[in-house]
Amino acid sequence: MSAPRILVVIGHPLPGSLNHALAANYAKEAREAGAAVDIIDLATDPRPGHPEAHADLQAPRDAGDPALTPVVADYVERVRAADHIAFFFPQWWGTYPAVLAEWLNRVILAGESFSYRNKGKGWDKLLTGRTARITMTMDSPSAWNRLMYRDAAIRTLKTATLWYVGIKTIDVTRVAEVRASTLAKRDKAIATAGGQGRADAALTPALRESRVSA
Repeated sequence: MSAPRILVVIGHPLPGSLNHALAANYAKEAREAGAAVDIIDLATDPRPGHPEAHADLQAPRDAGDPALTPVVADYVERVRAADHIAFFFPQWWGTYPAVLAEWLNRVILAGESFSYRNKGKGWDKLLTGRTARITMTMDSPSAWNRLMYRDAAIRTLKTATLWYVGIKTIDVTRVAEVRASTLAKRDKAIATAGGQGRADAALTPALRESRVSA
């Protein structure tokens, strides 16, 4: 069975961040293990929103709605082409940066990622069969994030977004207390991300399904 097609999404608006280093090593190791890796870097790649694209957000969308902008349509297709998506982002104000929220709002769209049913309150998950990995950096201690923020960033992305559209998260990594960390600790986190990339490249669909996190 061929290695998975992995989409890496870097949700940090500034280049050269620790998130970029984590994602770079993850992608490098995954490629060396045979995976096809596509990278969306929201620090440098086109932003999906603009003043004339508000219709993209309409739910549900139908054939009479304006076409998606080229940038949004490209991102939608890259998500659909992926078997596995790896997210890297920092925790800012207890959640993820606006640049990642904007990308999710513009790309994880009604009619593309999920669709409401004509009757009742149910919906169809249109991105089933895909898995995800989440890596979040933060300056706060893990206990503070859990008790005070209630792990809001992870809950929002993992459950309210990915689960809702059928993407199952296989693992979550929280790199805590970054501001006060040593170079050795950051290097260890980067090495860990590389190992995760190599491991994800080796996962078959059955293994990815069996490793879905709780």
